[in-house]
Order: sequence, then structure tokens, then C-alpha cells
Amino acid sequence: MKKYKIFIACDTNKVSNIKKIIKETQNSKLKIGYKFGLEFLNSKNGRNFLSKLKKKIIFADLKIHDIPNTCMSTIKAIKDLKVNFLTIHISSGLEALKAVKKISGKTKIVGVTTLTSLNNKSLKEIGYDKNVQKLVLHQAKLANKAKLDALVCSAHEISIVKKVFKKEIITPGIRLNSKANDQKRILTPKQAIKNGSDWLVIGRPITKGNIKNNIKKLVDHLSQ
Repeated sequence: MKKYKIFIACDTNKVSNIKKIIKETQNSKLKIGYKFGLEFLNSKNGRNFLSKLKKKIIFADLKIHDIPNTCMSTIKAIKDLKVNFLTIHISSGLEALKAVKKISGKTKIVGVTTLTSLNNKSLKEIGYDKNVQKLVLHQAKLANKAKLDALVCSAHEISIVKKVFKKEIITPGIRLNSKANDQKRILTPKQAIKNGSDWLVIGRPITKGNIKNNIKKLVDHLSQ
């Protein structure tokens, strides 16, 4: 069986929970990385824990969104963590994207398109006049222009994105069932991979409840 690539979303600020997640998600049939968001990276012990975490694929989901100088300063400030992937909002603009890519070193810079918690109605409320698909296509073109290493988008938009962006595609909003929680644009792991996703981001469907059982369910689902 092909080794599917999964980022486990570690959405907690408790180091003990993270240790349990890492221990119980080891599986020879999956290539697993760990995604740490603002909650953990801004917690008292989070940064310290990450600085000591070795031989794991680390995804720092900072979703940087600021002026170019601040974006660059942020990258420099966490260089000691030697993370493998790091996110920046494409809506930070081309200048910021290029500046970050220039100083990123071995860290892969991942452009965030439109959050999977948003839909057309949400975009209209914010003030965008494009629908989700048109906006994501526009953002993917910008990411390509900035020579970013990877892109985050909903699995629904992969086919659109791949027309203009040929590198890694990372897809959140993955659910083993129809339980959406606070996400709007969701798909199952098999649907996302069929659409062309390189990495699946999965949080609660794995980290809530019996983690080992949840991982087994995921492997079974992918091997069907």
C-alpha cells in the first residue's frame, strides 16, 4: 500500500496531550507529520517543547499575515526551531511572499489560500466580490509567482489550483464522516486524495477519543 501523507493537527496547548498524540499516531502505513498552530506555538511551554522535538516532520501553522518586514522578522525569529513547513496568508501580498521565500532556507513556505471555515456568504461579509473558486485560483497564481513551496486549500479546489500551481498541495477540512464542526468545505480522506491532495491535515477525527483506533479507522478507510 502507498504511504499516504498525513499532518496531525495538534490543536492543544498541553504538552502532555501532544506527547500522547505523537506516541499513539505512529503507524508504518502512513507518513506522519505534526501541525502546530497558534494555540500551541504561543503557549508557555509550546516553543520549548518544539525546540527539543527531533526526527519528526514539523508543520508550524503560524498563518503569518502582516507587512513584509514583520513577516521576514517572524521567520528569522523561529529559525532555531528548524521547522519543515511554515504557513503565510497569500493575502499578505506578493512582496511579503517573495521576501519570506527569500530568507526561508530549508523551511518550506506554504501559502494559505482561503480558510476552509469560509464559504461564499462569509467572503461577501468580509468584502470580497469573487466567489471561493475564483478567489482561490487567483491566490494560487500569486503563490506560483512568489515561487512558494506548497499551498493550503480545501480539497474541493485542488483541480482548480493544480492548473496554475504544480508543487505540494496540503488540504485541511478532512473528515471521515459528515461531521463538519466549524468547517464549511470538507471532504473525506479518499475523496481528497482522489482529487490530488499530497498531504491531508486531520485533527479532531484522530485526536479526539481513542487515537490508536482512529488511526486504524483512517488506514482502513484509505485501503478500501
